[in-house]
Amino acid sequence: MRALVLMVLIWSGNLAHANTAPAAEQLEQLRQQVIQLNRELFLLEEELLFPPQTQLALFLSVDTGQFFRLDSVELHLNDKPIAAHLYTEQQWHALQRGAIQPLFKTNVNAGKHNLTAVFVGKGPDNRDYRRAVSYPFDKAEDAVLLELQIKDRSSDYQPEFVVMPWSND
Repeated sequence: MRALVLMVLIWSGNLAHANTAPAAEQLEQLRQQVIQLNRELFLLEEELLFPPQTQLALFLSVDTGQFFRLDSVELHLNDKPIAAHLYTEQQWHALQRGAIQPLFKTNVNAGKHNLTAVFVGKGPDNRDYRRAVSYPFDKAEDAVLLELQIKDRSSDYQPEFVVMPWSND
């Protein structure tokens, strides 16, 4: 809808110059302007909805996935459920190939918080596996960006679940 409104506004402004350039060239210029404005609107919307002062963003990654096959993840913030995600075969393979999934984004107040992630899936020898990892953090002025990592621990052939903060530096 936004793109349509922007296109109409730009198109009406360009009507005065209709005779100066071929129609195809004008259309391409218009298309590029709409793309640029849409990008700027998206960034502005993100900044307004999730300002750094209140932003909490969670991401998920997998090492190689030999000792654990993820079926779902449940997220709790301060002991309240905030999100859950079920994984398809295609999503699991993408994570194994190195994808980092943006899992959840929200606003939180400054102060102390506790994040708990519950991982459900199949562990070694195809056994059902349910593990949780908790991460206490202090929300200050900057955005909190956390990566939930599933790593293979070859010393005991078990998966390891880690929360790694991303630095804003």
